[in-house]
Amino acid sequence: MTLLVLALIAGAVTGLALGALGGGGSVLAVPALIYLLGLSPVAATTASLLVVAVTSFTALLAHSRDGHVRLRTGLLFAAAGIGPAMLGAGLSGHLPGSVLTAAFAVLAALAALRMLRGTPPDGPSAQLRPGRAVGSGAGLGAVTGVLGVGGGFLAVPALVRGVGLRMRDAVGTSLLVITVNSLAALLLRADTLRGLDWAAVAPFAGAAVLGAFDGRRLSAKLSGAALRRTFAVALLAVAALMLLDTVTR
Repeated sequence: MTLLVLALIAGAVTGLALGALGGGGSVLAVPALIYLLGLSPVAATTASLLVVAVTSFTALLAHSRDGHVRLRTGLLFAAAGIGPAMLGAGLSGHLPGSVLTAAFAVLAALAALRMLRGTPPDGPSAQLRPGRAVGSGAGLGAVTGVLGVGGGFLAVPALVRGVGLRMRDAVGTSLLVITVNSLAALLLRADTLRGLDWAAVAPFAGAAVLGAFDGRRLSAKLSGAALRRTFAVALLAVAALMLLDTVTR
């Protein structure tokens, strides 16, 4: 299978996850960029930030039109994460690729297990809890900077369980957080963009943007519980494969 076809397929799946689940795109993008397209872990995290930022913004517009973005909560999360995201991006360049891969897999597994434990009833969203939003936002920003992920696979559980948003509002709001965190981390990785394999990254990003529209339509047809379970199972599968690869190297 050619590089172009692999990039298009992987990008479409990434966009589908972001559009439907408000996260999980980067947790799929990073391993796809490493194992399918042959990028190094450092290059893959940079490319993932770029792809996820563009795709998340596209999906954010669609979810906002549907009324599923809690602007105040999202901005508070995002503002708290900007500084940690930039610090994490500076640290990431000094870590071995194997450490980045293992840390990425462990975080994905923990987030999946937390989602599978269940969520509050999918009723009206609770009132904003500023303290929890700031703390969660700062942690998500650090993860974004170090691991090259938008943080949505952690933001969705945090917004549902920690802040009290219903699942659909958490999905839409997380896209705002992902967009801001990804752009903040990219500011400190701008010098690495020139070395990317654009023949692989560009079609990947284009397919992801198109996939995000289909993902948004899919999210409207599934219940919050079904979205949560799908998200968690996908995360566990990716985490297991990445940990296995790290151990067997």
